[in-house]
Amino acid sequence: MNTQTDQVKEDIQKRLRRIEGQVRGVQKMLDDGRECREIIQQLTAIRSAVQNASALYIQAYTKQCLRDDLDGLENREQLVDDLISLMSKLN
Repeated sequence: MNTQTDQVKEDIQKRLRRIEGQVRGVQKMLDDGRECREIIQQLTAIRSAVQNASALYIQAYTKQCLRDDLDGLENREQLVDDLISLMSKLN
């Protein structure tokens, strides 16, 4: 299923570019020998940003599924199982 409306696509891409910059920043921190605490703090921020981007995309997917009458999924139970599986992968 394609949930890439222009707004969702733009938001996810903006978040991914920010994450990409954070990852480059951590690489530089490692090269510069920065404090472990600072590096861990940045890694935690990256993880949170990835989880937020994932949650946004799952939300868009859910709305799309419900709006498009399940788009080929056989029943609502299958949709619920699919969504639960996707959400469990966020952790």
